[in-house]
Amino acid sequence: MTLSVSEIAAHLAAEFHGDGARLIDSVAPIHAAAPNTITFVSNPRFRRHLTDTGAGAVLVTPEMAEHCPAAAIVVNDPYLAYAQIAQLLHPRQRPPGGVHASVILAPDVQLGRDVAIGPHAVVETGVIIGAGTTVSAGCFVGAGSRLGSDCLLQPNVTVHNGCVLGDRVVVQAGSVIGSDGFGFANDAGRWVKIPHVGGVRIGDDCEIGAGTTIDRGALEDTVLEQGVILDNQIQVAHNVRIGAHTAIAGCVGISGSTDIGKYCRIAGGVGILGHLQIVDHVRVAAWSLVMKSITEPGTYAGAPLEPIANWRKTQVRIKQLDALAQRMKNIEKRVDLDD
Repeated sequence: MTLSVSEIAAHLAAEFHGDGARLIDSVAPIHAAAPNTITFVSNPRFRRHLTDTGAGAVLVTPEMAEHCPAAAIVVNDPYLAYAQIAQLLHPRQRPPGGVHASVILAPDVQLGRDVAIGPHAVVETGVIIGAGTTVSAGCFVGAGSRLGSDCLLQPNVTVHNGCVLGDRVVVQAGSVIGSDGFGFANDAGRWVKIPHVGGVRIGDDCEIGAGTTIDRGALEDTVLEQGVILDNQIQVAHNVRIGAHTAIAGCVGISGSTDIGKYCRIAGGVGILGHLQIVDHVRVAAWSLVMKSITEPGTYAGAPLEPIANWRKTQVRIKQLDALAQRMKNIEKRVDLDD
Protein backbone atom coordinates (compact mmCIF):
# COMPACT_ATOMS: atom_id res chain seq x y z
CA MET A 1 0.00 0.00 0.00
CA THR A 2 1.15 3.55 -0.74
CA LEU A 3 -0.05 6.57 1.25
CA SER A 4 0.88 10.22 1.30
CA VAL A 5 2.22 11.85 4.43
CA SER A 6 -1.01 13.81 4.80
CA GLU A 7 -3.06 10.59 4.56
CA ILE A 8 -0.91 8.94 7.22
CA ALA A 9 -1.33 11.96 9.50
CA ALA A 10 -5.08 11.88 8.96
CA HIS A 11 -5.20 8.18 9.85
CA LEU A 12 -3.44 8.99 13.13
CA ALA A 13 -5.45 12.19 13.72
CA ALA A 14 -2.07 13.93 14.00
CA GLU A 15 -0.49 17.16 12.84
CA PHE A 16 2.31 17.12 10.31
CA HIS A 17 5.00 19.53 9.13
CA GLY A 18 6.63 19.37 5.72
CA ASP A 19 5.74 17.79 2.41
CA GLY A 20 2.26 16.29 2.80
CA ALA A 21 2.29 14.94 -0.76
CA ARG A 22 5.34 12.73 -0.15
CA LEU A 23 4.42 9.11 -0.93
CA ILE A 24 5.29 6.41 1.60
CA ASP A 25 5.05 2.68 0.91
CA SER A 26 7.00 0.98 3.74
CA VAL A 27 8.58 1.37 7.16
CA ALA A 28 12.33 1.37 7.89
CA PRO A 29 14.83 1.87 10.73
CA ILE A 30 15.96 5.45 11.09
CA HIS A 31 19.58 4.76 10.04
CA ALA A 32 18.58 2.94 6.83
CA ALA A 33 15.47 4.82 5.78
CA ALA A 34 14.86 5.92 2.18
CA PRO A 35 12.67 8.72 0.80
CA ASN A 36 9.75 6.30 0.27
CA THR A 37 9.79 5.07 3.87
CA ILE A 38 8.58 6.22 7.26
CA THR A 39 10.45 5.76 10.53
CA PHE A 40 10.08 6.91 14.13
CA VAL A 41 12.02 8.34 17.06
CA SER A 42 10.58 7.71 20.51
CA ASN A 43 13.70 7.88 22.69
CA PRO A 44 15.64 11.16 23.03
CA ARG A 45 18.89 9.15 22.95
CA PHE A 46 18.30 8.49 19.26
CA ARG A 47 17.72 12.12 18.34
CA ARG A 48 21.27 12.28 17.00
CA HIS A 49 20.13 9.97 14.17
CA LEU A 50 17.22 12.23 13.32
CA THR A 51 19.10 15.09 11.70
CA ASP A 52 20.67 12.97 8.95
CA THR A 53 17.92 10.41 8.32
CA GLY A 54 16.98 9.72 4.71
CA ALA A 55 13.35 8.93 5.54
CA GLY A 56 10.51 10.59 3.70
CA ALA A 57 8.62 11.00 6.98
CA VAL A 58 9.32 10.53 10.68
CA LEU A 59 6.94 9.92 13.57
CA VAL A 60 8.15 12.19 16.38
CA THR A 61 7.06 13.70 19.68
CA PRO A 62 6.27 17.42 19.78
CA GLU A 63 9.65 18.08 21.46
CA MET A 64 11.57 16.57 18.55
CA ALA A 65 9.54 17.91 15.64
CA GLU A 66 11.74 20.99 15.12
CA HIS A 67 14.83 18.79 14.70
CA CYS A 68 13.30 16.70 11.91
CA PRO A 69 14.67 17.37 8.39
CA ALA A 70 11.94 15.27 6.74
CA ALA A 71 8.18 15.51 6.94
CA ALA A 72 7.36 15.26 10.66
CA ILE A 73 4.19 13.58 11.86
CA VAL A 74 3.71 14.72 15.45
CA VAL A 75 2.28 12.18 17.91
CA ASN A 76 2.47 11.56 21.64
CA ASP A 77 3.65 7.95 21.27
CA PRO A 78 5.75 7.43 18.12
CA TYR A 79 6.25 3.71 18.77
CA LEU A 80 2.51 3.07 18.99
CA ALA A 81 1.94 5.20 15.87
CA TYR A 82 4.66 3.21 14.08
CA ALA A 83 2.88 -0.05 14.93
CA GLN A 84 -0.41 1.32 13.58
CA ILE A 85 1.13 2.58 10.35
CA ALA A 86 3.20 -0.58 9.85
CA GLN A 87 -0.04 -2.58 9.95
CA LEU A 88 -1.53 -0.22 7.40
CA LEU A 89 1.41 -0.32 4.98
CA HIS A 90 2.20 -4.01 5.44
CA PRO A 91 -1.13 -5.80 5.88
CA ARG A 92 -1.20 -9.54 6.45
CA GLN A 93 -1.04 -11.38 3.15
CA ARG A 94 -3.99 -13.75 2.95
CA PRO A 95 -3.84 -16.70 0.57
CA PRO A 96 -6.87 -17.26 -1.62
CA GLY A 97 -9.54 -19.37 0.03
CA GLY A 98 -9.67 -23.05 -0.72
CA VAL A 99 -8.46 -26.45 0.39
CA HIS A 100 -5.28 -27.87 -1.15
CA ALA A 101 -5.66 -31.21 -2.88
CA SER A 102 -3.26 -32.90 -0.43
CA VAL A 103 -5.24 -31.95 2.69
CA ILE A 104 -6.82 -34.73 4.75
CA LEU A 105 -10.20 -33.32 5.72
CA ALA A 106 -12.84 -35.22 7.70
CA PRO A 107 -16.21 -35.25 5.93
CA ASP A 108 -18.05 -33.42 8.71
CA VAL A 109 -15.64 -30.48 9.07
CA GLN A 110 -17.42 -27.11 8.88
CA LEU A 111 -15.55 -24.43 6.96
CA GLY A 112 -16.51 -20.77 6.96
CA ARG A 113 -16.29 -18.46 3.98
CA ASP A 114 -12.81 -17.91 2.46
CA VAL A 115 -11.04 -20.45 4.66
CA ALA A 116 -7.62 -21.45 3.26
CA ILE A 117 -6.00 -24.78 4.15
CA GLY A 118 -2.47 -25.41 2.89
CA PRO A 119 -0.68 -28.53 1.66
CA HIS A 120 -0.57 -31.68 3.79
CA ALA A 121 -2.67 -30.29 6.64
CA VAL A 122 -4.88 -32.70 8.59
CA VAL A 123 -8.26 -31.61 9.96
CA GLU A 124 -10.12 -34.24 11.99
CA THR A 125 -13.76 -34.92 12.61
CA GLY A 126 -16.05 -32.33 14.19
CA VAL A 127 -13.75 -29.37 13.60
CA ILE A 128 -15.29 -25.94 12.96
CA ILE A 129 -13.15 -23.27 11.24
CA GLY A 130 -14.42 -19.69 11.04
CA ALA A 131 -14.51 -17.37 8.03
CA GLY A 132 -11.23 -16.02 6.70
CA THR A 133 -9.03 -18.33 8.75
CA THR A 134 -5.79 -19.70 7.29
CA VAL A 135 -4.45 -23.13 8.24
CA SER A 136 -0.97 -23.30 6.72
CA ALA A 137 1.00 -26.24 5.36
CA GLY A 138 1.57 -29.20 7.63
CA CYS A 139 -0.84 -28.15 10.38
CA PHE A 140 -2.87 -30.59 12.44
CA VAL A 141 -6.27 -29.69 13.92
CA GLY A 142 -7.63 -32.38 16.22
CA ALA A 143 -11.16 -33.69 16.57
CA GLY A 144 -13.78 -31.33 17.96
CA SER A 145 -11.58 -28.24 17.96
CA ARG A 146 -12.92 -24.84 16.97
CA LEU A 147 -11.00 -22.04 15.27
CA GLY A 148 -12.61 -18.61 15.13
CA SER A 149 -12.72 -16.15 12.25
CA ASP A 150 -9.63 -14.55 10.69
CA CYS A 151 -7.18 -16.77 12.57
CA LEU A 152 -3.76 -17.67 11.22
CA LEU A 153 -2.00 -20.95 11.93
CA GLN A 154 1.51 -20.77 10.54
CA PRO A 155 3.14 -23.95 9.15
CA ASN A 156 3.37 -27.08 11.31
CA VAL A 157 1.16 -25.87 14.14
CA THR A 158 -0.59 -28.60 16.13
CA VAL A 159 -3.97 -27.96 17.74
CA HIS A 160 -4.99 -31.09 19.61
CA ASN A 161 -8.55 -32.30 20.07
CA GLY A 162 -11.12 -30.22 21.91
CA CYS A 163 -9.28 -26.89 21.86
CA VAL A 164 -10.99 -23.57 21.18
CA LEU A 165 -9.38 -20.52 19.57
CA GLY A 166 -11.25 -17.22 19.40
CA ASP A 167 -11.26 -14.74 16.53
CA ARG A 168 -8.08 -13.23 15.06
CA VAL A 169 -5.76 -15.59 16.91
CA VAL A 170 -2.27 -15.96 15.41
CA VAL A 171 -0.19 -19.06 16.17
CA GLN A 172 3.38 -18.98 14.88
CA ALA A 173 5.14 -21.95 13.30
CA GLY A 174 5.78 -25.11 15.26
CA SER A 175 3.65 -24.32 18.29
CA VAL A 176 1.64 -27.00 20.06
CA ILE A 177 -1.71 -26.30 21.68
CA GLY A 178 -3.43 -28.92 23.79
CA SER A 179 -0.64 -31.42 24.42
CA ASP A 180 -0.93 -33.51 27.61
CA GLY A 181 0.25 -31.80 30.75
CA PHE A 182 3.08 -33.19 32.86
CA GLY A 183 0.85 -35.08 35.26
CA PHE A 184 1.99 -38.31 36.87
CA ALA A 185 1.40 -40.09 40.19
CA ASN A 186 4.18 -42.12 41.81
CA ASP A 187 3.51 -45.72 42.72
CA ALA A 188 6.51 -46.98 44.69
CA GLY A 189 8.93 -45.48 42.18
CA ARG A 190 6.87 -46.18 39.08
CA TRP A 191 5.23 -43.26 37.32
CA VAL A 192 1.51 -43.59 36.57
CA LYS A 193 0.25 -41.20 33.88
CA ILE A 194 -2.79 -39.07 34.70
CA PRO A 195 -5.06 -38.62 31.66
CA HIS A 196 -5.68 -34.97 30.83
CA VAL A 197 -9.32 -34.57 29.87
CA GLY A 198 -9.55 -30.76 29.84
CA GLY A 199 -8.83 -28.59 26.83
CA VAL A 200 -7.31 -25.21 25.97
CA ARG A 201 -9.36 -22.05 25.46
CA ILE A 202 -7.70 -19.07 23.80
CA GLY A 203 -9.50 -15.72 23.64
CA ASP A 204 -9.84 -13.26 20.77
CA ASP A 205 -6.78 -11.37 19.48
CA CYS A 206 -4.16 -13.55 21.13
CA GLU A 207 -0.79 -14.27 19.53
CA ILE A 208 1.29 -17.37 20.28
CA GLY A 209 5.00 -17.32 19.38
CA ALA A 210 6.93 -19.99 17.50
CA GLY A 211 7.70 -23.21 19.33
CA THR A 212 5.50 -22.37 22.31
CA THR A 213 3.62 -25.17 24.06
CA ILE A 214 0.29 -24.77 25.85
CA ASP A 215 -0.77 -27.92 27.71
CA ARG A 216 -4.37 -28.99 28.03
CA GLY A 217 -5.99 -29.00 31.45
CA ALA A 218 -6.09 -32.08 33.64
CA LEU A 219 -9.79 -31.67 34.45
CA GLU A 220 -10.71 -28.09 33.55
CA ASP A 221 -9.31 -26.05 30.66
CA THR A 222 -6.07 -24.12 30.38
CA VAL A 223 -7.17 -20.55 29.56
CA LEU A 224 -5.66 -17.54 27.80
CA GLU A 225 -7.99 -14.57 27.99
CA GLN A 226 -8.45 -11.93 25.31
CA GLY A 227 -5.39 -10.13 23.94
CA VAL A 228 -2.69 -12.26 25.57
CA ILE A 229 0.61 -12.24 23.66
CA LEU A 230 3.20 -14.99 24.14
CA ASP A 231 6.73 -14.92 22.70
CA ASN A 232 8.66 -17.91 21.34
CA GLN A 233 9.64 -21.02 23.32
CA ILE A 234 7.26 -20.56 26.25
CA GLN A 235 5.91 -23.45 28.31
CA VAL A 236 2.38 -23.00 29.68
CA ALA A 237 1.50 -25.98 31.84
CA HIS A 238 -1.88 -27.59 32.49
CA ASN A 239 -4.66 -25.52 34.06
CA VAL A 240 -2.75 -22.24 33.91
CA ARG A 241 -4.92 -19.17 33.48
CA ILE A 242 -3.44 -16.01 31.92
CA GLY A 243 -5.45 -12.79 32.24
CA ALA A 244 -6.41 -10.46 29.43
CA HIS A 245 -3.70 -8.41 27.67
CA THR A 246 -0.82 -9.95 29.59
CA ALA A 247 2.49 -10.12 27.66
CA ILE A 248 5.08 -12.86 28.27
CA ALA A 249 8.55 -12.87 26.69
CA GLY A 250 10.57 -15.84 25.43
CA CYS A 251 11.72 -18.89 27.40
CA VAL A 252 9.35 -18.38 30.32
CA GLY A 253 8.17 -21.52 32.11
CA ILE A 254 4.82 -21.46 33.91
CA SER A 255 4.04 -24.44 36.13
CA GLY A 256 0.61 -25.99 36.48
CA SER A 257 -2.50 -24.33 37.93
CA THR A 258 -0.93 -20.88 38.28
CA ASP A 259 -3.27 -17.93 37.78
CA ILE A 260 -1.67 -14.82 36.22
CA GLY A 261 -3.68 -11.61 36.26
CA LYS A 262 -4.54 -9.08 33.59
CA TYR A 263 -2.11 -6.52 32.10
CA CYS A 264 0.95 -8.29 33.51
CA ARG A 265 4.36 -8.26 31.81
CA ILE A 266 6.69 -11.21 32.34
CA ALA A 267 10.20 -10.76 30.94
CA GLY A 268 12.34 -13.44 29.31
CA GLY A 269 13.58 -16.53 31.12
CA VAL A 270 11.32 -16.16 34.17
CA GLY A 271 10.35 -19.31 36.05
CA ILE A 272 6.97 -19.43 37.81
CA LEU A 273 6.15 -22.23 40.23
CA GLY A 274 2.78 -23.94 40.29
CA HIS A 275 -0.48 -23.19 42.11
CA LEU A 276 0.39 -19.50 42.57
CA GLN A 277 -1.75 -16.39 42.24
CA ILE A 278 -0.35 -13.28 40.54
CA VAL A 279 -2.55 -10.19 40.68
CA ASP A 280 -3.21 -7.75 37.83
CA HIS A 281 -0.58 -5.19 36.73
CA VAL A 282 2.50 -7.09 37.87
CA ARG A 283 5.87 -6.84 36.09
CA VAL A 284 8.59 -9.44 36.58
CA ALA A 285 12.16 -8.72 35.45
CA ALA A 286 14.13 -11.14 33.28
CA TRP A 287 15.52 -14.39 34.76
CA SER A 288 13.60 -14.01 37.99
CA LEU A 289 12.08 -16.92 39.91
CA VAL A 290 8.54 -16.57 41.23
CA MET A 291 8.28 -18.96 44.19
CA LYS A 292 5.23 -17.56 45.96
CA SER A 293 2.06 -15.67 45.07
CA ILE A 294 2.25 -11.96 44.26
CA THR A 295 -0.59 -10.12 45.99
CA GLU A 296 0.31 -6.49 45.20
CA PRO A 297 0.76 -4.82 41.79
CA GLY A 298 4.28 -3.61 41.06
CA THR A 299 7.62 -4.58 39.57
CA TYR A 300 9.59 -7.52 40.97
CA ALA A 301 12.98 -9.09 40.32
CA GLY A 302 15.44 -11.67 41.59
CA ALA A 303 15.60 -15.24 42.79
CA PRO A 304 13.88 -15.48 45.17
CA LEU A 305 11.61 -12.70 43.99
CA GLU A 306 11.35 -9.36 45.78
CA PRO A 307 10.18 -5.83 44.92
CA ILE A 308 12.62 -4.44 42.39
CA ALA A 309 13.66 -1.52 44.63
CA ASN A 310 14.81 -4.00 47.29
CA TRP A 311 16.50 -6.15 44.64
CA ARG A 312 18.50 -3.17 43.37
CA LYS A 313 19.68 -2.36 46.90
CA THR A 314 20.71 -5.98 47.33
CA GLN A 315 22.72 -5.93 44.11
CA VAL A 316 24.56 -2.78 45.24
CA ARG A 317 25.39 -4.40 48.59
CA ILE A 318 26.63 -7.56 46.90
CA LYS A 319 29.08 -5.47 44.87
CA GLN A 320 30.30 -3.90 48.11
CA LEU A 321 31.05 -7.22 49.81
CA ASP A 322 34.67 -7.48 48.64
CA ALA A 323 35.48 -4.00 49.91
CA LEU A 324 33.72 -4.71 53.21
CA ALA A 325 35.66 -7.96 53.60
CA GLN A 326 38.94 -6.12 53.02
CA ARG A 327 37.98 -3.50 55.62
CA MET A 328 37.25 -6.25 58.14
CA LYS A 329 40.68 -7.80 57.52
CA ASN A 330 42.33 -4.43 58.08
CA ILE A 331 40.39 -3.94 61.30
CA GLU A 332 41.37 -7.43 62.50
CA LYS A 333 45.06 -6.68 61.81
CA ARG A 334 44.87 -3.46 63.84
CA VAL A 335 43.20 -5.29 66.70
CA ASP A 336 45.94 -7.93 66.65
CA LEU A 337 48.64 -5.25 66.76
CA ASP A 338 46.95 -3.53 69.68
CA ASP A 339 46.96 -6.82 71.59
